[in-house]
Amino acid sequence: MNINEVMQQLESLGSEQTKKTLCKHGANEPIFGVKIGDMKKYLVKKIVNQDVSRELFATGNYDAQYLAGLTINPKEVTKEELLNWAETANCTAINEAIVASLAAETRYATELAKIWMASSEERIEDTGWSCYANYLSLAPNEEINENEVLALLENIEKNVHNAKNSVKYTMNQFVICVGTYYPPLLEKAISVAKNIGQVYVDMGDTSCKVPLATDYIEKVIEKDRVGKKRKRAIC
Repeated sequence: MNINEVMQQLESLGSEQTKKTLCKHGANEPIFGVKIGDMKKYLVKKIVNQDVSRELFATGNYDAQYLAGLTINPKEVTKEELLNWAETANCTAINEAIVASLAAETRYATELAKIWMASSEERIEDTGWSCYANYLSLAPNEEINENEVLALLENIEKNVHNAKNSVKYTMNQFVICVGTYYPPLLEKAISVAKNIGQVYVDMGDTSCKVPLATDYIEKVIEKDRVGKKRKRAIC
């Protein structure tokens, strides 16, 4: 399928109800309102040309950018492309679900995460924390820099409640990911989770809530799933 064919099918799969829901969660125009399940069912396997994935993201359309992330090969995407995608994402949701998750699957994961975390722009810093958290869910433990992760946990412990709104959410998620996926710092993650307590984030006109890190990690321990890595971050 070429870019025009994909965009036409995306538009045909959109619905006003899905669009309304996505916009409540921060998506911006242009957007068709396509369910992720429908993208996977009707389009993902039909896009084999990586240039089409790149063209999809370049449209700025929310659904097209999400589909781009589902279809591009993490081994072929470049660092420069990821930096550009972070800057041109339709909304914070694309930054987190697509750009950060995709970057986490590349060899540039921690490098990009640290670049983004140092940004003064909220959605870019948010991308960095999300990228590093996703990286922890994938990377073999022996490849993870324990001292670096420890320093990031200590940063969160001191600063999470004064961080930018969406960054507070991904910082909290980082603590959860350390406790869930990186056993060497499980006890430290539990300690930090207890010390920060409930993290309050303005989620807009939605019913979404920030998970309590202590409860989440405790459930992972109960299910004996600490350290069980994921195959992919993007979904």
